[in-house]
Amino acid sequence: MIRRGLGLLVLALVALAAPLAADSQRPAKMPRVGYLVVTPLADPPSAERQAFLQRLRELGYEEGQNITIVYRAANWNRELLPDLAEQLVDLKVDVIVAVPGTVDAARQATKTIPIVAPSFGSDPVQTGVVASFARPGGNITGLAWTPAEVAGKQLALLREAFPKISRVAVLRDPTAGDTLEWQEIRAAARTLGVTLQSLEVRDPKDFPPAFSAMTQRRPDGLVTFVTPLTTAFRPLIVEFATKHRLPTMFGLKADVEAGGLMSYSVSATDVFRRAAWYVDRILKGARPGDLPVEQPTRFELVINLKTARALGLTLPPSFVIRADTVIDP
Repeated sequence: MIRRGLGLLVLALVALAAPLAADSQRPAKMPRVGYLVVTPLADPPSAERQAFLQRLRELGYEEGQNITIVYRAANWNRELLPDLAEQLVDLKVDVIVAVPGTVDAARQATKTIPIVAPSFGSDPVQTGVVASFARPGGNITGLAWTPAEVAGKQLALLREAFPKISRVAVLRDPTAGDTLEWQEIRAAARTLGVTLQSLEVRDPKDFPPAFSAMTQRRPDGLVTFVTPLTTAFRPLIVEFATKHRLPTMFGLKADVEAGGLMSYSVSATDVFRRAAWYVDRILKGARPGDLPVEQPTRFELVINLKTARALGLTLPPSFVIRADTVIDP
């Protein structure tokens, strides 16, 4: 009887342990990262998204194996962003990566899900998005820099490359919040003795009049502010500048890779790699409000020598050698 009782006890313990063992073998919940973007999702991925994914892999994440990335792209239709952000919230993602241009939509959609911004697009302290750079508080953190920080330098570099430049057209969209950028480039223009021609493109229909104005007034160069609209119409801008042999300064490396003459800005791939680090920290339990907002330290000058030849322009060798990237297929 005693042996029988012991046997029954052992069987009972085994039965109780079996579910526990099964539970221990079940895979942990796979974290889900929402990725909200204004532009269409390119295939292959853009350089920025490639940098983000590569850094995640270096940190031990393999998409589909131990992490899921849920993409939502507005395909240039900014009116879709609030709904897309809400979709990510409804899916209960663990963190949202709000690519430049989508931060406001992400913030309006949730006050609890952590948000990582590769670039805030404006000073997040001045605009009240975070309490401070050191302790942002709330549910958002990331990297902070503004195009205004480089606007003056862009004009100065254009003038350095082509010292005879005296009139420069500026393609801009005031509705995209470029007030500080415009102020900075105007201040630089006064110092450099350059006259600026402001050409506002708030809607696709504004591009033909802007191109017509440049054809009539014949500026010596063109600076294009980075906005969703100017990025979407990049091919037309590059085509116009090439046709009219107009030196161009853009704000994205991708603009130069697409045929623009030069760009100067923060290294976009660097900030997206850093965004992956923020995601990793949050998935490991860090609160976004405790992760300091950082400022990029690497800026890059990119030059396309093939475009220079197409424009019939010669860049000073001393200027070219300073470039971080020279495109010369």
